[in-house]
Amino acid sequence: MRLSLAYAVLAATLLSACAQKPDQRQYPLHGQVLSVEPARELVTLKHDDIKGFMPAMTMPYNVKDVKLLDGLAPGDVVDATLVVFSNGAHLTAIKKVGTAPLEAPPAEASTARASSGFELLRIGEAVPDAAFLDQDGRHRRFSDFKGSTIVMTFIYTKCPLPTFCPLMDRHFAALQKTLKSDPALSKVHLVTVSFDPVTDTPPVLKAHARTLDAYLARWTFLTGDRDDIDKFGARFGVSVSRALNDPRDITHNLRTVIIDAGGKLARTYTGNEWTPAAILDDLKAVARAD
Repeated sequence: MRLSLAYAVLAATLLSACAQKPDQRQYPLHGQVLSVEPARELVTLKHDDIKGFMPAMTMPYNVKDVKLLDGLAPGDVVDATLVVFSNGAHLTAIKKVGTAPLEAPPAEASTARASSGFELLRIGEAVPDAAFLDQDGRHRRFSDFKGSTIVMTFIYTKCPLPTFCPLMDRHFAALQKTLKSDPALSKVHLVTVSFDPVTDTPPVLKAHARTLDAYLARWTFLTGDRDDIDKFGARFGVSVSRALNDPRDITHNLRTVIIDAGGKLARTYTGNEWTPAAILDDLKAVARAD
């Protein structure tokens, strides 16, 4: 009887251990609701520092249980739990604890956005030239890549959420593997542009490239003057806002594009829902057209 009980306890312990997710971390979060999108299972929060994980930021977060968004509105102050795992993150246990007026954007920030408003590039239009520094500190112009089909995305290396910049890195690493083995894509080049040049200096990008096992003959990392990068990215729909009191607080969207060998915009992917397989299909079509 005692032996059976011991086996039962051991089995329960093993099942409990198997049910746990060792790569999963949980953090308490306190912030204010800026927007609620139940159809997309998203809530955008301006939140305080998340101790041990990330500084204060304004970010959209996935919500696993969309019912948690019921009754939430911009201006609500909430407590929640941020669950982070190897390839994603979501909020749970969202609880409204108050309401506060939404902050109006600083006048200088509004002026900066208005003055940097550029018309979006359309498919088939030439991509503007711009000056950059690559991961080796060499001066590069975007026109240097002409003759290659380009897949380009925008990130910053300190982005903490697995479903944002780190996902773009993982997707590009997956693309790189196929590009190496497919002769039809031998002239495709990957380009990652950082919009955080204060942190992402060439040595930082070089180290970041090593963590991704990037083959630098086919995958280039670029940084440069912040204003130049913002203007360049804006042509593709990249929107970047930086807090005046903390440059680490970066709010951004995601854009990935294909540029043909002639330097013209061929495809644009919004957000993080594209897959390497989808881009590979489109690359083959663009390569055939080139």
